[in-house]
Amino acid sequence: MNAKVSEKECCKSHKREAPVSFSPDMLEAVFTCPMHQEIKNIGPGSCPICGMALEPEVPILVEKNHELEDFKKRFFIALILTLPIFISEMMSHLLKIKIDFLESFKAEFQLLLSTPVVFWAGKPFFERAITSLKTRSLNMFTLISIGAGVAWLYSTAVIFLSDTLPKEFLDSGGNAPLYFEAAAVIVTLVLLGQILELKAREQTGSAIKALLNLTPKRAHLYEGGTETEVPLESVQEGNILRVKPGEKIPVDGLIKEGETRIDESMITGEPMPVKKQIGDNVIAGTINSHGSILIHAESVGNKTLLSQIIQLVNNAQRSKAPIQRLVDTVSSWFVPAVILISILSFCFWLIFAKSNNLSLALITSVSVLIIACPCALGLATPMSVMVGVGRGAREGVLIKNAEALEIAEKVNVLVLDKTGTLTKGLPEVSKIHAFGSHGEESLLKYTAILEQNSEHPIARSVIKKCEEMGVQIPKSYEFKSITGKGIKGVYGKRDILVGNIKLMEDYGVSCESAETKAEDLQSQGATVIYIAIDQKLEGLIAVADPIKETTPAALAELKSLGIKIVMLTGDSYITAKNVAKTLGIDYVHADVLPADKSTVIENFKEDGCTVAMAGDGINDAPALTVADVGIAMGTGTDIAIDSSDITLVKGDLRGVVKSLELSKAVMSNIRQNLFFAFIYNVAGIPIAAGVLYSLTGTLLSPIFAAVAMSLSSVSVIFNSLRLKCKKFNRLSDIG
Repeated sequence: MNAKVSEKECCKSHKREAPVSFSPDMLEAVFTCPMHQEIKNIGPGSCPICGMALEPEVPILVEKNHELEDFKKRFFIALILTLPIFISEMMSHLLKIKIDFLESFKAEFQLLLSTPVVFWAGKPFFERAITSLKTRSLNMFTLISIGAGVAWLYSTAVIFLSDTLPKEFLDSGGNAPLYFEAAAVIVTLVLLGQILELKAREQTGSAIKALLNLTPKRAHLYEGGTETEVPLESVQEGNILRVKPGEKIPVDGLIKEGETRIDESMITGEPMPVKKQIGDNVIAGTINSHGSILIHAESVGNKTLLSQIIQLVNNAQRSKAPIQRLVDTVSSWFVPAVILISILSFCFWLIFAKSNNLSLALITSVSVLIIACPCALGLATPMSVMVGVGRGAREGVLIKNAEALEIAEKVNVLVLDKTGTLTKGLPEVSKIHAFGSHGEESLLKYTAILEQNSEHPIARSVIKKCEEMGVQIPKSYEFKSITGKGIKGVYGKRDILVGNIKLMEDYGVSCESAETKAEDLQSQGATVIYIAIDQKLEGLIAVADPIKETTPAALAELKSLGIKIVMLTGDSYITAKNVAKTLGIDYVHADVLPADKSTVIENFKEDGCTVAMAGDGINDAPALTVADVGIAMGTGTDIAIDSSDITLVKGDLRGVVKSLELSKAVMSNIRQNLFFAFIYNVAGIPIAAGVLYSLTGTLLSPIFAAVAMSLSSVSVIFNSLRLKCKKFNRLSDIG
């Protein structure tokens, strides 16, 4: 039904007159439609096809969403003006309370209040409706604007032409019904729906803002032995930059001088800082943990890996279609059909009626337009979503947008990150093996004596184990950190070495007796710490990332639903394979970078699968947005949470099962609401058009159209509220 918009129409301005000021960057930027990316516009505006607000094609850091602020202002003013109209109608019709003083000027009172609601608060909808008519792409805004406009125009005509109205227009009390309430309520409810949509889109966009803020704004340029602080934008490929301990790496490059450890968890998802030395690659946005280094800038600006991740997130977000497309599809056929029926009924009765032909023509034509106005349409989706989101929140499942609810019920492939999703994401001491004269507690104490001076994740796991076992940790002397190998120190005149096998070899400590045990622990995915006292190997401590206690039960439940489970991790294949074997996961992709994760998910989608991705790290952000449904662990990074559609507050995979069950219930409820939003109207259209008049002499007065609209609204509200009380078997079984 939608007409194809020409390139010429795409390129010219579709902007509404902005009620607020926009920054110069926004006014000069290219904006595009999330649903119809062929639409391009310089500056903010709305899509001529679907009416959705356009978004920047390239991410822009903005402090305020001007359109959301504008819609909020329109909504609150509309709400203030609509409530008195609504209350007056409730008193008259439902409560049967009439106050003579108010009744004498009720019509003028409602006209006064509803006019700014319809024509000021609803102005964006009328503008979008006019655009849809110009482009022959009728959508929800066309339907809403016609319904609200006809209700207001008809009611206004009733006031000024009350003495000339046919008796068919009057109710049993001899009064002509007014529809100012319907017009105002339609606009107010649709504004609420638009605010919910804009908020969801803004939350998703906050992921990109967080990614943009990861890189430092300035860098230390090193030239001729001197350092100069410069804006990051001025750094060029080939420049030499100094990065000090605790600073973020400003560009992708190679280490030219120095050694350090770099926290690359934003890329790899792994908590262990990685040793870096001359010739090693460094990535923009990662954190230099220890030494001062000089790096040679290889990729700057939008060529860095972080910039590519930002673009991946941005493209994936825009590729998602909103749930409102179902409403727009129905509207694109419903609107022209209603208009056509209204015109045909007017012409038919004007030509063929035996008497009162003009009155009959007007009654049928207006009645068709009014009864076809689906005032419940503004409630149908937002009401279900709000109740469903609240129901999910009680279960620790935060639904961020309606698309997730629409798609989650169809998921048949679940891709899971390992670290922080299947596992706890923090290393823990898993095994202590004492070989010499020292027992486990003594061995742990000597290790902690040195590790207490370090902030390394392994060190923290050792200290935590001491706290659990009640081991007291005395202070050490002559502490020395040996980069990439371990720690050396002295306690009570005893030399202590804690580190990897290279450290032991450097100090001539024989490790032959521990080789078999160390290899066995490493094959299970553990990191092995060697402990030597006075040049003699005394034992091993294994540090591993343990599987969450709830993971096996959650995976078993998901498999019972027929969902294919896939593990996707940046960790080594040996570690990943061990975790997969323990959990019974058959499909494993290891040693993958962020872009590779996205590719794996895209391959599943190309095969016709509906894919959900669950992760917790910055490195998961692109994959979370490429997936049909992105699910973030609430215990993970803010960027992963912002990039996702669903957040599991407890970081528990059982929440995925809850999400899928909730999705099915909410989507079923939304479909029922859309049915209720139209059924009374659709059923009443033939009667309104006068089908029964020739047989029974019965006409559907416009007053009954108001009843139909009320019934549809009440049905939608009560049907949505059922979600609060609905029992979900899987929720209760595994909650």
